[in-house]
Amino acid sequence: MSRRGDNIRKRADGRWEGRYRINTVNGEKMYKSIYGKSYGEVKEKLANKIGTARGSTLCGLKESDINTGITRNDIKFCTVCEEWLHKVEQTRKYSTYIKYKTLYQCHIQRQFSNDNLTRITNEYIQDKLAALDISDSTRHSVLAVICQTLRYAEERYGYPVTLITNKSIRKKPHSVEVMNRTEQARLMQFLYRDMDISKAGIFLCLSTGLRLGEVCALKWTDIDAEQKLLHVNRTVQRIESKEGPQKTVLLETSPKSIFSNREIPMPDALLTLLMEHKRDGQKYVLCTDKPMEPRTYQNHFKKYLKFINAPDYNFHILRHTFATNCVDNGMDIKSLSEILGHSDVQITLNRYVHPSMDTKRKYINALSANYVQLCGQIK
Repeated sequence: MSRRGDNIRKRADGRWEGRYRINTVNGEKMYKSIYGKSYGEVKEKLANKIGTARGSTLCGLKESDINTGITRNDIKFCTVCEEWLHKVEQTRKYSTYIKYKTLYQCHIQRQFSNDNLTRITNEYIQDKLAALDISDSTRHSVLAVICQTLRYAEERYGYPVTLITNKSIRKKPHSVEVMNRTEQARLMQFLYRDMDISKAGIFLCLSTGLRLGEVCALKWTDIDAEQKLLHVNRTVQRIESKEGPQKTVLLETSPKSIFSNREIPMPDALLTLLMEHKRDGQKYVLCTDKPMEPRTYQNHFKKYLKFINAPDYNFHILRHTFATNCVDNGMDIKSLSEILGHSDVQITLNRYVHPSMDTKRKYINALSANYVQLCGQIK
């Protein structure tokens, strides 16, 4: 049976078989097989075999190209990547295009600038990425751009897609920082002293898990006082400008994903606190007639941390702390996942839910008390 759509199956004789497609000079499709003792062995062989097979065909080229001596060996990988980026610019959010473009310019262009498309095999990609000093997260994003470029190459030039594996060493996940109870108490006390709309926004994030861009783009019309709901339907970020004298521009877009469009219930105390700072003619919650600059609001938060002698946390710690507090107070993961705007509960579990030491101690003490009770029954 084929696994995960990669055309690899286990045969009746116990061997694994992988099939790959090549195109002949006549444009006909042919399939070949390779064999191995394990699924991983065949997958690795298949990735390398496809790359080798590329140099022997002329798929995707016009007859005029063949007549002038242009072969698929002449196609540069970076040229194809730039073509794909142009397509992304026309069909995806501008912020998405900028993200991919930045990954290409910072990590891909320099590594693959002189390489023809036929050279891009799984093994070659792994060697190139191994030379980069980047995080696992960035590596994953770079691989995603490369894979999408290769899929575009298949669509545009008829190349079989190379099977790319992520060979990064699995490390113990970095522990995500969460504000402890003492720091939370000091922050709350500071926010409530001489409360203004800027401090109220910090309290809002700690109470709802809003991202920095989401709170900066929040409008008063997003707050339904009657239903006691907060509607999250936009975000703001500073990105490279399309045109004009400015190098960057503050861009309002839809949230991170379709799941980030969400409704969050608001407790009475939070709603009352925010409405006390609403002013006539004020369009945005944190500013008057335009979104708050995220970097500016991040700096506000860091000043508040300095006032309470807390570490120099990133703004996102408010979201981490909110999620942890929800779990500690018994909220089910599905509800928390929807409030945070995640597409899957596993994202909530793996990235944002970090039980506090107090919670762990509570469960350990409960187990210990149970053991004591059992010992008493034995007597």
